[in-house]
Amino acid sequence: MNSIIFDKARFTVLTENLIRIEYSETGIFEDQQTQIVHNRIIEKTIKFDKIEKNNSVELITSAIHLYYTGGSFTESSLFADVKFNFSDYANRWNYGQEISGNLGGTARTLDGIDGGCHLDDGIMSKNGFSVLKDESLVLSENGDILRESSDTIDIYFFAYGRNYRRALKDFYHLTGNTPLLPRFALGNWWSRYYEYSEETYLALMDKFSDKKIPLSVSVIDMDWHRVKDVQGHYGSGWTGYSWNKTLFPNPKRFLKSLQQRNLKVALNDHPADGIRAFEDCYPTLAKRLNLDTDLEEAATFDFDNPNFREGYFEDVHRPLEDDGVDFWWLDWQQGSISSSGADPLWLLNHYQYKDAQKKHENNIILSRYAGPGSHRYPIGFSGDTIISWGSLDFQPYFTSTATNIGYTWWSHDIGGHMQGKKDAELSLRWLQYGVFSPVNRLHSSKSEFTGKEPWHFDAVIEQGMTEMLQLRHALLPYLYTANVQTEKSGKALVEPMYYEYPFSEEAYKHRNQYLFGDKLLVAPITQKKNTDLKMSNVKVWLPEGIWYDFFTGQKYRGDIEIKVYREITEMPVFAKAGTIIPLDKNPLAREDFPSEIVWKVFPGDDGSYTLIDEHQGKTLAQFINGVFSLSEEIPSERQHTVVYAGCEVATGLKGNFQLDLAEFQSEFNWNFEKDLSRRLDIAEIDYELKDTIFDKLKTISEFNKCIAYLKTIENRELQDSLFELVYCDR
Repeated sequence: MNSIIFDKARFTVLTENLIRIEYSETGIFEDQQTQIVHNRIIEKTIKFDKIEKNNSVELITSAIHLYYTGGSFTESSLFADVKFNFSDYANRWNYGQEISGNLGGTARTLDGIDGGCHLDDGIMSKNGFSVLKDESLVLSENGDILRESSDTIDIYFFAYGRNYRRALKDFYHLTGNTPLLPRFALGNWWSRYYEYSEETYLALMDKFSDKKIPLSVSVIDMDWHRVKDVQGHYGSGWTGYSWNKTLFPNPKRFLKSLQQRNLKVALNDHPADGIRAFEDCYPTLAKRLNLDTDLEEAATFDFDNPNFREGYFEDVHRPLEDDGVDFWWLDWQQGSISSSGADPLWLLNHYQYKDAQKKHENNIILSRYAGPGSHRYPIGFSGDTIISWGSLDFQPYFTSTATNIGYTWWSHDIGGHMQGKKDAELSLRWLQYGVFSPVNRLHSSKSEFTGKEPWHFDAVIEQGMTEMLQLRHALLPYLYTANVQTEKSGKALVEPMYYEYPFSEEAYKHRNQYLFGDKLLVAPITQKKNTDLKMSNVKVWLPEGIWYDFFTGQKYRGDIEIKVYREITEMPVFAKAGTIIPLDKNPLAREDFPSEIVWKVFPGDDGSYTLIDEHQGKTLAQFINGVFSLSEEIPSERQHTVVYAGCEVATGLKGNFQLDLAEFQSEFNWNFEKDLSRRLDIAEIDYELKDTIFDKLKTISEFNKCIAYLKTIENRELQDSLFELVYCDR
């Protein structure tokens, strides 16, 4: 056994890096599942040493030396030394003391946030250790709330150093894996708080199609149900389950029409007010719950009550699902009080997700975060943010940092939800980030003017938005593969840079750039453009190696912090040499099994990529010594196109093949002079200065002389912008 009981404490060595620490006055310790922890057996046999004396015990693993001198846990009676050298003075943990260096976790909601907010702790720490407290309730074998824990104290001491991926994998083993998402969840979502009718909504979906903008999910906010005509003695119309027949006279026809357009449908549900007598489902539910219908007794929302839960699912939700509703957006905002003491949001997520699996395997819900372990109930709805540059600037950091507590599938209101003002640049930048975020759900408030339809903006913005939304669906093969990796191995789609580069200070400093899947580095632009240069910039850290702009092929030598400048329709996304990226060649077709794949191969190093399809078929692509090879496990008629060094070199390939790329160009066809001309052309600066700079830089061949010349330019932003081009050209 890996457990030791000493005095009134129990210590369980789960791995050499993870120890469970319990204290119970009664000497009874908890072995059942809790809301947070589902599996406490990680490694059956673990090597560790024990030193036990009359009044103390010590546990020693390869990573931890834990000391306990008996009695109640105090700073002096319980402490641990970790065997890392990340600090000269912060390698000891004392019970009850705040641990420095925690890299953050996530927050329940971004409702009303304009900019950033406080994040709860995660399990990752720059100092190498952290503590997870389990103060949640005990679950029965079938997952119901059973009781409070027998333990007075139940904590988990994580000491994984900077092996963040291993810590996350063991956290998932402890708390439960992140489920696989259905493929449709990874496409573009349309959502808006607005009084649509059947006619106007279907017309909108058709306009998206006419504009060649692919969508996969259609979210109908609360006006799908009766709101304004609810009589006052029932309360408000915020909660509702009866279709608004004025707007949707034939709901089944409406839902079928959306399904015929290859869209999955979610309805908004504010469940806090329960089910009241005006609802269509009330007579059936009232009979089940033995309600006094003469007094119009309401079915109070109570997810601790199994009879209410059964009625909620079978009498309230199921008829709507039978008509064509695929999943639910659970919009809980009403506090944390329940009869069991459990957070009602947790109860709602827990039972609703379980019920969602009855419709189809790996079905989803959309709901708020309810504490550690919430990753078992994807997808997260982050709440109603303020439309501002500050809100956008916070979201990349917020999303990647949530991985530190295992919460990897955040869905934001892309573009912002409310207030603010119209800003086309902000809208496009937010959408660009959304395409490279876990879930791309466009959403906005009920204002007549906050819609995110691309055609509400000028032609340049519209085209930029359209191309990005098409790209999201082109990326689905890549995204679905990452989705499988999350479920199978605990590898998140979005990771902070320090997961890959834990000992580089730059990885912690550049908090808004992140890794997107195995192969891409993303640095969203979250600041307004420079009015003189007509470009925006973001300071990027490129680790050692050769990196390429994913879109243009512009090459960068790594091991540098550099400002990169992009026009309004461009976004900084980088692929390292040797990277192979699969894209759906026909994203508008919205095929579950793409019939044509484009393989983008970035030169300069060897690499490989394993594509996993929804049916779990695998395709292995390799690029070794200039030879690109591909093998598919499941025979198919799928065709393949290979794009190497920015050029399409082969198309219409099928099955297993090899392609020698040595005869093709070894570098992307990036033209320094062309890009230099473009940057100077769009800049609103003196013509004479433009001519002088252009003539100088296209004739100076030595890098150091170029840099010396750039330092003579007084406009620092212009100087930095030109440095990027000069650096890439050297």
